[in-house]
Amino acid sequence: MTSLARALSNSKTSDAECLDSLPNAMRNCTLHGSRREVRVLVINTGGTIGMKSHNDVLSPESNAFVEGLRKLTTFHDEQYAQDTGLYEFYDTPDKTLVLPSYKDNKQVVYTFLEYSPLLDSSNMSTEDWGKIGKDIEKNYECYNGFVILHGTDTMAYTASALSFMCEHLGKPVILTGSQVPIYEMRSDGRDNLMGALLIAGLFVIPEVCVYFRNKLYRGNRVTKVDTGSFNAFASPNLPPLAKMDVDITVNWDTVWRANTSTKFRVRTELNRNVGLLRLFPGITAATVRSFLQPPMEGVVLETYGTGNAPDNRADLLAELKEATDRGVIIINTTQCLRGTVSKVYATGEVLYKAGLLPGVDMTPEAVLSKLSYVLAIEGLDHQTKKKMMAQNLRGEMMADLAGAKLDLSDSRFIQVIAKSLSISCKEELEAIRDALAPPLACAAAKIGDVEALESIREMGSYLSVGDYDGRTPLHIAACEGHLKVVQYLLEHGSSVHSRDRYGDTPLSNAVRFRRKDIVRLLRKTGAHLSREQLAVSGTELCSLAAHGDLDGLQIWHLAGAVLNTPGYDGQSALSVATGAGKLEAVALLNRLLSAEDQRGIKPNPPSGGMLDPGGLLRQPGSLTAFPRAAPSPPLPMFQRVLPLQRVLGPFVTRVSVRHQTRAHVNLYFWHHFSPRLCVCVIFMFIYCMFL
Repeated sequence: MTSLARALSNSKTSDAECLDSLPNAMRNCTLHGSRREVRVLVINTGGTIGMKSHNDVLSPESNAFVEGLRKLTTFHDEQYAQDTGLYEFYDTPDKTLVLPSYKDNKQVVYTFLEYSPLLDSSNMSTEDWGKIGKDIEKNYECYNGFVILHGTDTMAYTASALSFMCEHLGKPVILTGSQVPIYEMRSDGRDNLMGALLIAGLFVIPEVCVYFRNKLYRGNRVTKVDTGSFNAFASPNLPPLAKMDVDITVNWDTVWRANTSTKFRVRTELNRNVGLLRLFPGITAATVRSFLQPPMEGVVLETYGTGNAPDNRADLLAELKEATDRGVIIINTTQCLRGTVSKVYATGEVLYKAGLLPGVDMTPEAVLSKLSYVLAIEGLDHQTKKKMMAQNLRGEMMADLAGAKLDLSDSRFIQVIAKSLSISCKEELEAIRDALAPPLACAAAKIGDVEALESIREMGSYLSVGDYDGRTPLHIAACEGHLKVVQYLLEHGSSVHSRDRYGDTPLSNAVRFRRKDIVRLLRKTGAHLSREQLAVSGTELCSLAAHGDLDGLQIWHLAGAVLNTPGYDGQSALSVATGAGKLEAVALLNRLLSAEDQRGIKPNPPSGGMLDPGGLLRQPGSLTAFPRAAPSPPLPMFQRVLPLQRVLGPFVTRVSVRHQTRAHVNLYFWHHFSPRLCVCVIFMFIYCMFL
């Protein structure tokens, strides 16, 4: 098989060759922890995966899961943790583990949040769904992805509910579990957990998903189909989003595109006055009437075949019509595992005349969750709620794709490429598209060509896929300051959380190039600074304040940095600006700090004692808003102080720093010296120099 994709892959430069061709500063940048490490929060709600046998009965066991995984080298790299000071950097070292290095030297660091008590999934309730959603919302800006350990019995219900509750989601939320406890010799739990962690950490798939048996499914498309097989789940009407074979293959054409420019939020309000009614031959009108009585507000009616019901049962149809007339929303779904409802038969047409809405190809779990979600939204009239039930909100149903996408063979550009390479089959045409679309989209974003981006999108290309450096069109548009392009990309599902090979997000690029309008838009959409960037933001702000750089201070403030966060020496930007006599900076900081105080914003706390003066922020892969003529960063000063270690002895303060080489080094610096002691130290240093 000859294809452009294969030709490109054969000529790919190795990582070592790429590093050798880079400047020294950029070469160091690729080794920094903020580029190598990605964070995943694992919410352990319970389920078979963490159960142990007691008196021949499986039951959840608290506080055992983390320590069990810590003993498995495939789930925890203790050597890496020790070499890099991992436990000193993260706030909960006893609940934090790190996977061995994966491709591109990425390290997935994952932290456990364990519920108490742990639940069997049969005991899961809507309140528990709300708790899970709120924990995701509370930790959303601190992690790249989320994994939820859950029992298999109600996993499809929880996944469907969370998919609707999580509005404007931009990061992966993956539910997984197992059929056999992870402690057993033959367990599917280890593979399921490993796959979920890797996908949540390495890919920006902005959906609530279920990962089981090497496949990633859309959460509101799955149903449990087998109680005794490792292939416990199936997605009857949608192929998997990703497969874990020798490589992890993501079907980006299928990934849901949120098309939103609003921040992530969780709506925990759910209407519990919903139910599931299954038709069967001989069902009585009294049974249906009883089921539809108040306070019932929404019903999922499982009918035969393509959505059929007996058209010779006037009593049954009358009960359904009476319920819809008084405001009960009834959704018609099929009892079949695969397929969709339609009005092909007269027995299906009568249900539409009775006021029922088609459930298309939704699973019962998805329809029930969607009803509960929509009915709980306040301020919407009945007709609006019915329209929402007919809309594809989270990819839960088949959308009408008529005219939405051009066939690849209709593209003149693709035709020319295909002809020159003697390619005709669909798979190879798609390979050409997937290879060419990312650089073409980035080129269009660079010159601000929205029409070209629209043409690329119409070919079926996913505009969040990056080029060879992982840079997406949104990265490029943010750098160039093309606001209309950024708006277009966000409206068509581009992710604000995508990171290139240097760890940059579109927000990082917009801050570096000081694109204020784009920073505002990205922040409105939910973009945020990383934990590492916030941890050292005080040092950056102090440097900007010392130079009176008003634009730099404003851009960091817009990006979400807290202005009174202390720098490496404990001073705030305001105190530095005051000491340097930068009156305009003082006035600006006072005004912005006053606004922060009114909103109750507090300074960013230190991250486990981590300081990185100048190291992170002065590298190409991080935020830099220093003036162009700024002097050297603070780090060399500390390097000059290091020889004083022998002289200063116990009078120094030791600070653990996770340096950009990932070695766990110790920096020493003066701290609260009295003037007399400083003079003594200086004389001792001079004396030692002349020995």
